[in-house]
Amino acid sequence: MIRFFHEDIVFTLGSKRKLRDWIVTCAMNRGLKTGEINFVFCSDSFLLELNNKYLRHNTLTDILTFPDGDNKDIIGGDIYISVPRVRENAVELGELFEDELHRVMIHGVLHLCGFKDKTKLEKEEMRLMEDLCLASFTG
Repeated sequence: MIRFFHEDIVFTLGSKRKLRDWIVTCAMNRGLKTGEINFVFCSDSFLLELNNKYLRHNTLTDILTFPDGDNKDIIGGDIYISVPRVRENAVELGELFEDELHRVMIHGVLHLCGFKDKTKLEKEEMRLMEDLCLASFTG
């Protein structure tokens, strides 16, 4: 089950059904099933507090992903996304907000699939997988 919430902001996500289908398909293309995935859309301050509390990072970020479960074949977890940070990044990158939001969302899903982005090579692989997934979205 893929669910969408908002915390400390007002945010309405469109095309939820298409987004759910897309996420399930992206996971299936990696040989995985989706379990419970919760997207929580929030403010910079809310995400900064989580970043400080759980990762001991005192920096703004657009996304934090917390995997859940021990089953390697079923992905699940909580994905927190700062809507203001995504908006700002979209402007800086010259992207539409929705396109940047979808990239960030699938970035979190790919983390649940086991992809990492700490090294240069991992970042390149993550970007390639994001691009592949984004190319398949028909929103």
